[in-house]
Amino acid sequence: MSDLQLGVIGNGSIAALVDKRGKFVWMCLPRVDGAPIFNSILGGDGQFEVELSGQSAASHRYERNTAILYTVLESEDGSAIEICDFAPRFRRSGRMFRPASFARHVRPLRGAPKIRVHLKPCSGWNGEQGEPVRGVSHISYANLPAGFRVTTDAPVSYVLNTTEFILENPISFVFGPDEPLTEAPDAMCRDWHDRTADYWRQWSRRLHVPLEWQEAVIRAAITLKMCVYEETGGIVAALTTSIPEHAGSERNWDYRYCWLRDAYFTVTALNRLSATDTLERHLSYLRNVVAHTKGGHIQPVFGIGLETDLSEEIIAHLPGYRSFGPVRNGNQAAEHIQHDVYGHVILAAAQAFFDDRLLRPAGLSEFKDLEVVGERAAAMYDQPDAGIWEYRTRASVHTSSSLMCWAACDRLAKIATKLGESDRAEYWRTKADLIHQTISERAWNEDKQAFAGSFEGEELDASVLLMAEVGFLPPDDPRFVATVDAVGRELRHGPHIFRYKAPDDFGTPVTAFTACTFWYIEALARIGRREEARGMFEEILSLRTSLGLLSEDIDIKSGELWGNFPQTYSLVGIINAASRLSDPWDSRV
Repeated sequence: MSDLQLGVIGNGSIAALVDKRGKFVWMCLPRVDGAPIFNSILGGDGQFEVELSGQSAASHRYERNTAILYTVLESEDGSAIEICDFAPRFRRSGRMFRPASFARHVRPLRGAPKIRVHLKPCSGWNGEQGEPVRGVSHISYANLPAGFRVTTDAPVSYVLNTTEFILENPISFVFGPDEPLTEAPDAMCRDWHDRTADYWRQWSRRLHVPLEWQEAVIRAAITLKMCVYEETGGIVAALTTSIPEHAGSERNWDYRYCWLRDAYFTVTALNRLSATDTLERHLSYLRNVVAHTKGGHIQPVFGIGLETDLSEEIIAHLPGYRSFGPVRNGNQAAEHIQHDVYGHVILAAAQAFFDDRLLRPAGLSEFKDLEVVGERAAAMYDQPDAGIWEYRTRASVHTSSSLMCWAACDRLAKIATKLGESDRAEYWRTKADLIHQTISERAWNEDKQAFAGSFEGEELDASVLLMAEVGFLPPDDPRFVATVDAVGRELRHGPHIFRYKAPDDFGTPVTAFTACTFWYIEALARIGRREEARGMFEEILSLRTSLGLLSEDIDIKSGELWGNFPQTYSLVGIINAASRLSDPWDSRV
């Protein structure tokens, strides 16, 4: 059983991870990329737990079609409690209310349960412990970098002293920034719960879901929604840092930033479900990225507030997930050259030129802004870079990077046609055709009978499976079919696909990259091997956590989850594969 059996709660401003016993093991303030207040997932002391005396069983579940998490703890003496955790999110006074706060409501279910409250906030980056300052109904920790306050109707003395007491009546906690509440915590929790539940249920019911695997798709969509930082439209790749790709790998990265590549896939998946609100917010983020870079190099990853300096540091005092360090804050990938980024910017923005549902459809002005990005793609498509997998010590002309440069020019040609700009359409079609020809000649490996991972390369790379996804080749093209077959022969292990097999900066990969598995599943479906794809999809779904979530990587032998959690790439794969493989509604209804 994976240690990543965690629930995710959030509201578009902040997010947290809660384990099966109801312990907050990860939470950052004032944003998802801030300093962790609860950090026990990385071996720190920061946590918030309600401990039931004599506990013998624990279970957790989400309230149906919401981001509200329930944990039930049962004791040997038959007593039990229920913990409800969520971050408030609903419309109030004409706008979305999503404060940097969480609510926790604890109630007795049966018997006379005895509990202790373990409240130990800290700063995970400097190791500073919270110094409590008592109020009448709250505890403040002003010494922490973000400031922190817990307001409660539980006995404050019991909370401060970790005193065991009988839970006779429900108790509530509201916690976040060091700010006073305007209402009693119990009344606030109940009101927030009802309005938050209604928000998520209404959001979920508007999703255009496939007939099959609806529960999996809805849970993936809600979780992706929680990975969007709505203040700016930035989308994090995952909510954690430094969960290794496998034991002792040192492949421990900080994913709490906005990779333009990952964000494109997230936006596309939610668009497929008709959740266009994410697209509109992310378009604003992309417009600012383009404006800031002024036609020059675009770094592959930004902070969710458009920060460009994501300098990487090792947090030495934290031992790491299951003591597999190092723990990293920041990500060196921001310094990389990754040419696929130009394609992902334009691909993410392209729908805005064709979708009349949007409040602000894109037009000629936005097209001209994107043309500057396209010129960069046309100039760099055959130049070495770090590639989609962000090699740190070597560079090649990666096929996937060139492919996305082609996609940039191809989409600009289509957008220009839509706008009636025939001269610009011809210009960009010529650019796209040149790149297409170059990839076809230089990436194809005759001996392998497949497109290789790099120009004139020998090694296979699962990222070439995206050729049909972006329209570079039709699925029935013999070269694409042969490439899918080659990936299956060399990179497949049971229901899993490795991104590549060649040793990299940290040795030979030993876990499968879940997004690549989903790319392969979709490719199988595209080339007519639908039943095989469905069987493989069901096997991967069976490896989700009990709450329906996935991390970045899977151990091919044990099925254990590794890597940062929850991983947007993997959740995107659930949505896309289910949408492609499901029987149509009119086949059964």
